[in-house]
Amino acid sequence: MSLSIIIVNYKTAQLIADCLDSIFTFNPAVFEIIIVDNNSNDEIETSLNNKYSNIKFIQMGYNAGFARANNAGISIAQSEHILLLNPDTIIQHNAINNCLDKFAASDYVACGVQLLNPDGTAQISGNYAMKGGLNYLLPLPYVGWFLKSIATVFGVKKPNVPNATGLVEVDWINGAFLMVKKPAIEKAGLLDEDFFLYAEEAEWCSRLKKVGKLCIYGDEHVIHLQGESAGNAFNSPGKGYSNLFDMKGRQIMVSTFVRIRKEFGVAWFLFNLFFYLITIPIFLIGCILSGLLFRKADQYSFGHWIGFCKNVFVIIKHSIKIIGNRPYFYKLL
Repeated sequence: MSLSIIIVNYKTAQLIADCLDSIFTFNPAVFEIIIVDNNSNDEIETSLNNKYSNIKFIQMGYNAGFARANNAGISIAQSEHILLLNPDTIIQHNAINNCLDKFAASDYVACGVQLLNPDGTAQISGNYAMKGGLNYLLPLPYVGWFLKSIATVFGVKKPNVPNATGLVEVDWINGAFLMVKKPAIEKAGLLDEDFFLYAEEAEWCSRLKKVGKLCIYGDEHVIHLQGESAGNAFNSPGKGYSNLFDMKGRQIMVSTFVRIRKEFGVAWFLFNLFFYLITIPIFLIGCILSGLLFRKADQYSFGHWIGFCKNVFVIIKHSIKIIGNRPYFYKLL
Protein backbone atom coordinates (compact mmCIF):
# COMPACT_ATOMS: atom_id res chain seq x y z
CA MET A 1 0.00 0.00 0.00
CA SER A 2 1.30 3.44 -0.91
CA LEU A 3 -0.86 5.46 1.48
CA SER A 4 -2.26 5.06 4.99
CA ILE A 5 -5.26 7.28 5.73
CA ILE A 6 -5.90 8.07 9.40
CA ILE A 7 -9.29 9.44 10.45
CA VAL A 8 -10.05 10.32 14.07
CA ASN A 9 -13.59 9.73 15.28
CA TYR A 10 -15.31 11.46 18.13
CA LYS A 11 -19.05 10.98 17.67
CA THR A 12 -18.84 11.62 13.93
CA ALA A 13 -19.98 8.23 12.61
CA GLN A 14 -22.18 9.62 9.83
CA LEU A 15 -19.53 12.13 8.73
CA ILE A 16 -16.95 9.32 8.50
CA ALA A 17 -19.36 7.15 6.51
CA ASP A 18 -19.85 9.97 4.01
CA CYS A 19 -16.11 10.62 3.90
CA LEU A 20 -15.32 6.94 3.24
CA ASP A 21 -17.98 6.77 0.53
CA SER A 22 -16.23 9.64 -1.26
CA ILE A 23 -12.83 7.91 -0.89
CA PHE A 24 -14.01 4.52 -2.15
CA THR A 25 -15.83 6.11 -5.08
CA PHE A 26 -12.40 6.71 -6.62
CA ASN A 27 -10.21 4.19 -4.76
CA PRO A 28 -11.98 0.94 -3.90
CA ALA A 29 -9.84 -1.07 -1.46
CA VAL A 30 -6.57 0.60 -2.49
CA PHE A 31 -5.45 2.45 0.63
CA GLU A 32 -4.90 1.40 4.22
CA ILE A 33 -7.70 3.03 6.24
CA ILE A 34 -7.19 3.46 10.00
CA ILE A 35 -10.04 4.77 12.16
CA VAL A 36 -8.96 5.93 15.61
CA ASP A 37 -11.91 6.20 17.98
CA ASN A 38 -11.82 8.60 20.94
CA ASN A 39 -14.31 6.65 23.04
CA SER A 40 -17.33 7.74 21.03
CA ASN A 41 -19.59 4.86 22.10
CA ASP A 42 -21.36 5.08 18.74
CA GLU A 43 -20.74 1.50 17.49
CA ILE A 44 -18.90 2.88 14.47
CA GLU A 45 -16.67 -0.20 14.19
CA THR A 46 -19.64 -2.52 13.77
CA SER A 47 -21.42 -0.30 11.27
CA LEU A 48 -18.34 0.25 9.09
CA ASN A 49 -17.24 -3.39 9.21
CA ASN A 50 -20.63 -4.33 7.82
CA LYS A 51 -19.92 -2.11 4.80
CA TYR A 52 -16.14 -2.22 4.31
CA SER A 53 -13.71 -5.10 4.79
CA ASN A 54 -10.30 -3.39 4.87
CA ILE A 55 -10.55 -0.90 7.74
CA LYS A 56 -8.42 -1.06 10.88
CA PHE A 57 -9.72 0.29 14.18
CA ILE A 58 -7.92 1.64 17.23
CA GLN A 59 -9.92 2.36 20.39
CA MET A 60 -8.24 5.02 22.54
CA GLY A 61 -10.59 4.44 25.50
CA TYR A 62 -10.87 8.19 26.22
CA ASN A 63 -11.23 11.44 24.30
CA ALA A 64 -7.58 11.79 23.34
CA GLY A 65 -8.01 14.67 20.93
CA PHE A 66 -6.25 15.11 17.58
CA ALA A 67 -2.53 14.66 18.23
CA ARG A 68 -2.60 11.56 20.44
CA ALA A 69 -5.18 9.77 18.29
CA ASN A 70 -3.30 10.46 15.05
CA ASN A 71 -0.04 9.35 16.66
CA ALA A 72 -1.69 6.05 17.54
CA GLY A 73 -2.69 5.65 13.90
CA ILE A 74 0.76 6.59 12.62
CA SER A 75 2.33 4.01 14.95
CA ILE A 76 0.60 1.12 13.12
CA ALA A 77 0.53 2.61 9.59
CA GLN A 78 2.39 0.44 7.09
CA SER A 79 2.69 2.85 4.16
CA GLU A 80 5.46 5.27 3.28
CA HIS A 81 2.93 8.09 3.01
CA ILE A 82 0.52 9.10 5.78
CA LEU A 83 -2.64 11.18 5.32
CA LEU A 84 -4.29 12.80 8.32
CA LEU A 85 -7.86 13.33 7.15
CA ASN A 86 -10.71 14.97 9.03
CA PRO A 87 -13.98 13.04 9.22
CA ASP A 88 -15.88 16.11 7.95
CA THR A 89 -14.29 16.00 4.49
CA ILE A 90 -15.60 14.91 1.09
CA ILE A 91 -13.06 13.96 -1.59
CA GLN A 92 -13.52 15.60 -4.98
CA HIS A 93 -12.35 14.34 -8.39
CA ASN A 94 -9.90 11.68 -7.15
CA ALA A 95 -7.99 14.31 -5.17
CA ILE A 96 -6.23 11.82 -2.88
CA ASN A 97 -4.72 9.77 -5.71
CA ASN A 98 -3.81 12.86 -7.71
CA CYS A 99 -2.18 14.46 -4.68
CA LEU A 100 -0.29 11.27 -3.83
CA ASP A 101 1.09 10.91 -7.37
CA LYS A 102 2.51 14.44 -7.31
CA PHE A 103 3.71 14.23 -3.73
CA ALA A 104 5.49 10.88 -4.06
CA ALA A 105 7.43 12.15 -7.07
CA SER A 106 8.44 15.39 -5.33
CA ASP A 107 11.00 16.48 -2.76
CA TYR A 108 8.32 17.89 -0.46
CA VAL A 109 7.98 16.27 2.98
CA ALA A 110 4.36 17.32 3.57
CA CYS A 111 1.52 18.63 1.44
CA GLY A 112 -2.12 19.62 1.46
CA VAL A 113 -4.85 20.43 -1.04
CA GLN A 114 -7.20 23.36 -1.53
CA LEU A 115 -10.05 22.92 0.93
CA LEU A 116 -13.48 24.14 -0.11
CA ASN A 117 -16.64 25.12 1.70
CA PRO A 118 -19.77 23.17 0.70
CA ASP A 119 -20.73 26.05 -1.63
CA GLY A 120 -17.42 25.73 -3.50
CA THR A 121 -15.75 28.81 -2.05
CA ALA A 122 -12.16 28.49 -0.84
CA GLN A 123 -11.06 27.82 2.72
CA ILE A 124 -7.64 28.73 4.01
CA SER A 125 -5.56 25.59 3.50
CA GLY A 126 -1.96 26.80 3.68
CA ASN A 127 -0.37 29.31 6.01
CA TYR A 128 2.81 31.28 6.62
CA ALA A 129 4.36 31.41 10.07
CA MET A 130 4.61 34.96 11.37
CA LYS A 131 7.46 35.74 13.75
CA GLY A 132 6.45 35.14 17.33
CA GLY A 133 2.97 33.96 16.35
CA LEU A 134 1.84 37.56 15.80
CA ASN A 135 -0.95 36.38 13.49
CA TYR A 136 -2.78 35.17 16.63
CA LEU A 137 -3.31 38.81 17.58
CA LEU A 138 -5.44 39.46 14.50
CA PRO A 139 -8.70 37.88 15.82
CA LEU A 140 -8.59 40.08 18.95
CA PRO A 141 -11.69 42.32 19.18
CA TYR A 142 -10.93 45.92 18.11
CA VAL A 143 -7.18 45.44 18.69
CA GLY A 144 -7.05 43.00 15.78
CA TRP A 145 -8.72 45.52 13.47
CA PHE A 146 -6.12 48.13 14.38
CA LEU A 147 -3.22 45.73 13.83
CA LYS A 148 -4.60 44.65 10.46
CA SER A 149 -4.80 48.31 9.39
CA ILE A 150 -1.20 48.90 10.42
CA ALA A 151 -0.08 45.76 8.59
CA THR A 152 -1.90 46.89 5.43
CA VAL A 153 -0.23 50.33 5.51
CA PHE A 154 3.22 48.75 5.78
CA GLY A 155 2.49 46.04 3.20
CA VAL A 156 2.94 43.10 5.56
CA LYS A 157 2.46 39.75 3.85
CA LYS A 158 -0.80 38.00 4.70
CA PRO A 159 -0.31 35.02 7.05
CA ASN A 160 -2.21 32.62 4.80
CA VAL A 161 -3.02 31.59 1.25
CA PRO A 162 -6.68 32.56 0.73
CA ASN A 163 -7.07 30.47 -2.42
CA ALA A 164 -4.28 28.33 -3.88
CA THR A 165 -4.72 27.81 -7.63
CA GLY A 166 -1.51 25.87 -8.26
CA LEU A 167 1.49 24.66 -6.33
CA VAL A 168 2.23 27.00 -3.42
CA GLU A 169 4.97 26.52 -0.83
CA VAL A 170 3.82 27.22 2.73
CA ASP A 171 5.03 27.01 6.33
CA TRP A 172 2.14 24.97 7.70
CA ILE A 173 -0.87 23.09 6.41
CA ASN A 174 -4.43 22.78 7.65
CA GLY A 175 -4.74 19.49 9.55
CA ALA A 176 -8.02 18.60 7.82
CA PHE A 177 -5.94 17.17 4.95
CA LEU A 178 -2.26 16.76 5.74
CA MET A 179 -0.16 14.23 3.81
CA VAL A 180 3.33 13.46 5.16
CA LYS A 181 6.17 11.14 4.20
CA LYS A 182 7.04 8.64 6.91
CA PRO A 183 10.83 9.29 6.75
CA ALA A 184 10.10 12.95 7.52
CA ILE A 185 8.04 11.92 10.55
CA GLU A 186 10.90 9.74 11.76
CA LYS A 187 13.20 12.78 11.66
CA ALA A 188 10.79 15.45 12.93
CA GLY A 189 8.97 13.32 15.49
CA LEU A 190 5.26 12.68 16.01
CA LEU A 191 2.65 15.30 16.82
CA ASP A 192 3.16 16.88 20.26
CA GLU A 193 0.81 15.13 22.69
CA ASP A 194 0.52 18.14 24.99
CA PHE A 195 -2.11 19.43 22.53
CA PHE A 196 -5.72 18.32 22.71
CA LEU A 197 -7.16 20.27 19.78
CA TYR A 198 -5.99 23.20 17.64
CA ALA A 199 -2.52 24.50 16.75
CA GLU A 200 -0.93 21.04 16.93
CA GLU A 201 -0.55 20.77 13.14
CA ALA A 202 1.09 24.21 13.01
CA GLU A 203 3.65 23.24 15.66
CA TRP A 204 4.23 19.88 13.93
CA CYS A 205 4.73 21.54 10.55
CA SER A 206 7.35 23.84 12.09
CA ARG A 207 9.40 20.72 12.89
CA LEU A 208 8.65 19.06 9.55
CA LYS A 209 9.83 22.22 7.79
CA LYS A 210 13.26 21.73 9.33
CA VAL A 211 13.41 18.43 7.43
CA GLY A 212 12.13 19.71 4.06
CA LYS A 213 9.64 21.90 2.21
CA LEU A 214 5.84 21.91 2.51
CA CYS A 215 3.30 22.77 -0.17
CA ILE A 216 -0.34 23.04 -1.18
CA TYR A 217 -1.56 21.51 -4.43
CA GLY A 218 -4.18 24.12 -5.22
CA ASP A 219 -5.60 22.30 -8.23
CA GLU A 220 -6.76 19.39 -6.04
CA HIS A 221 -9.95 20.01 -4.07
CA VAL A 222 -11.56 18.53 -0.96
CA ILE A 223 -14.77 19.79 0.63
CA HIS A 224 -14.32 20.50 4.35
CA LEU A 225 -17.34 21.05 6.58
CA GLN A 226 -15.19 23.32 8.71
CA GLY A 227 -15.52 22.87 12.46
CA GLU A 228 -18.44 20.46 12.21
CA SER A 229 -17.10 17.81 14.58
CA ALA A 230 -15.40 20.20 17.02
CA GLY A 231 -18.42 22.49 17.01
CA ASN A 232 -20.61 19.59 18.09
CA ALA A 233 -18.14 18.52 20.78
CA PHE A 234 -17.92 22.02 22.26
CA ASN A 235 -21.57 22.92 21.56
CA SER A 236 -20.23 25.96 19.71
CA PRO A 237 -21.93 27.53 16.66
CA GLY A 238 -18.70 29.01 15.30
CA LYS A 239 -17.22 27.33 12.22
CA GLY A 240 -13.83 29.06 12.15
CA TYR A 241 -11.12 29.86 14.64
CA SER A 242 -11.89 33.49 15.51
CA ASN A 243 -14.47 32.72 18.20
CA LEU A 244 -12.65 33.56 21.43
CA PHE A 245 -15.69 33.75 23.70
CA ASP A 246 -16.89 30.23 24.56
CA MET A 247 -15.44 26.82 25.48
CA LYS A 248 -14.22 26.21 21.95
CA GLY A 249 -12.56 29.62 21.99
CA ARG A 250 -10.95 28.76 25.32
CA GLN A 251 -9.40 25.62 23.85
CA ILE A 252 -8.25 27.55 20.78
CA MET A 253 -6.61 30.24 22.93
CA VAL A 254 -4.82 27.86 25.30
CA SER A 255 -3.57 25.68 22.43
CA THR A 256 -2.41 28.81 20.61
CA PHE A 257 -0.28 29.90 23.57
CA VAL A 258 1.11 26.39 23.98
CA ARG A 259 2.22 26.54 20.35
CA ILE A 260 3.73 30.02 20.76
CA ARG A 261 5.76 28.87 23.76
CA LYS A 262 6.99 25.69 22.07
CA GLU A 263 7.82 27.21 18.70
CA PHE A 264 8.86 30.78 19.51
CA GLY A 265 9.89 30.80 23.17
CA VAL A 266 8.96 32.46 26.48
CA ALA A 267 9.51 36.08 25.40
CA TRP A 268 7.02 35.81 22.55
CA PHE A 269 4.58 33.98 24.82
CA LEU A 270 4.67 36.94 27.24
CA PHE A 271 4.48 39.48 24.41
CA ASN A 272 1.30 37.93 22.99
CA LEU A 273 -0.20 37.53 26.46
CA PHE A 274 0.36 41.25 27.08
CA PHE A 275 -1.77 42.09 24.02
CA TYR A 276 -4.52 39.73 25.15
CA LEU A 277 -4.54 41.46 28.55
CA ILE A 278 -4.71 45.00 27.17
CA THR A 279 -7.53 43.87 24.89
CA ILE A 280 -9.77 43.40 27.95
CA PRO A 281 -10.24 47.15 28.73
CA ILE A 282 -10.19 48.10 25.03
CA PHE A 283 -12.87 45.51 24.33
CA LEU A 284 -15.04 46.86 27.18
CA ILE A 285 -14.64 50.47 26.01
CA GLY A 286 -15.56 49.41 22.47
CA CYS A 287 -18.75 47.73 23.68
CA ILE A 288 -19.73 50.80 25.74
CA LEU A 289 -19.05 53.28 22.93
CA SER A 290 -20.90 51.14 20.44
CA GLY A 291 -23.94 51.12 22.70
CA LEU A 292 -23.79 54.87 23.33
CA LEU A 293 -23.11 55.99 19.76
CA PHE A 294 -25.28 53.55 17.86
CA ARG A 295 -27.77 52.63 20.61
CA LYS A 296 -27.11 49.00 19.85
CA ALA A 297 -24.24 46.58 20.07
CA ASP A 298 -22.12 45.82 17.01
CA GLN A 299 -21.01 42.24 16.40
CA TYR A 300 -19.77 42.11 20.01
CA SER A 301 -21.83 42.16 23.19
CA PHE A 302 -21.03 42.35 26.89
CA GLY A 303 -21.55 38.61 26.93
CA HIS A 304 -18.69 38.26 24.43
CA TRP A 305 -16.51 40.48 26.64
CA ILE A 306 -17.23 38.36 29.73
CA GLY A 307 -16.47 35.16 27.81
CA PHE A 308 -13.20 36.61 26.51
CA CYS A 309 -12.15 37.71 30.02
CA LYS A 310 -12.80 34.23 31.40
CA ASN A 311 -10.75 32.65 28.62
CA VAL A 312 -7.81 35.02 29.12
CA PHE A 313 -7.73 34.20 32.83
CA VAL A 314 -7.64 30.49 31.97
CA ILE A 315 -4.48 31.20 29.95
CA ILE A 316 -3.03 33.00 32.96
CA LYS A 317 -3.96 30.05 35.16
CA HIS A 318 -1.95 27.72 32.90
CA SER A 319 0.90 30.15 32.26
CA ILE A 320 3.41 28.61 34.69
CA LYS A 321 2.92 25.16 33.17
CA ILE A 322 3.13 26.50 29.62
CA ILE A 323 6.27 28.52 30.33
CA GLY A 324 7.88 25.52 32.05
CA ASN A 325 7.16 23.46 28.90
CA ARG A 326 6.89 20.22 30.83
CA PRO A 327 4.59 17.48 29.49
CA TYR A 328 0.95 18.31 30.24
CA PHE A 329 -2.28 17.46 28.42
CA TYR A 330 -4.01 20.80 27.76
CA LYS A 331 -7.50 19.40 27.41
CA LEU A 332 -10.28 21.78 28.45
CA LEU A 333 -13.31 19.94 27.08
